[in-house]
Amino acid sequence: MAEEARLIKKYPNRRLYDTQTSTYITLVDVKDLVLRHEEFQVVDAKTGEDLTRSILLQIILEEEAAGAPMFSSDVLAQMIRFYGNAMQGMMGKYLENNVNAFTEMQKKFQEQARHMAGDGRAGMSQELWSQFLAFQGPAMQSMMGTYAEQSAKMFQQMQDSMQEQTRNLFSGFKMSGYAQQADKATEKK
Repeated sequence: MAEEARLIKKYPNRRLYDTQTSTYITLVDVKDLVLRHEEFQVVDAKTGEDLTRSILLQIILEEEAAGAPMFSSDVLAQMIRFYGNAMQGMMGKYLENNVNAFTEMQKKFQEQARHMAGDGRAGMSQELWSQFLAFQGPAMQSMMGTYAEQSAKMFQQMQDSMQEQTRNLFSGFKMSGYAQQADKATEKK
């Protein structure tokens, strides 16, 4: 039987209370739960509102401010521009699919690294790691190239789908010249 998600309550004083351990915890502790792949849910102690996404975003904000950000200002600005845009829902799914694909690649890479270490150790010496990267460089480049190609294809399919849906939606309306343009675009296919 699957265990229920760990319940963490957030109180008005901003403190987080882990109901499983009956202790107050910090965002660092919540980050540790994420890193250990433990299921949890953060709820407002007073209203019961789910605050999990808010807490995860807070952790990301702290990580981004800690010195080695993952996202450039340009990427963050582009992400903000998608909010309220017709592509918002599709972009979320696109990013989720890409992160999942990248995670799978990372798992395969780690499995190869453990196999190369010989005894299944999770950790490797710096020298052995350097040798592994030198040996795997071309394979990683190929894998990243394939990932980039798949990502580009998925984005192109998403764009094509949106264009087709837009054509279908607006072709029914009698707008000056739009129906004719839509017909011409369909004929080209």
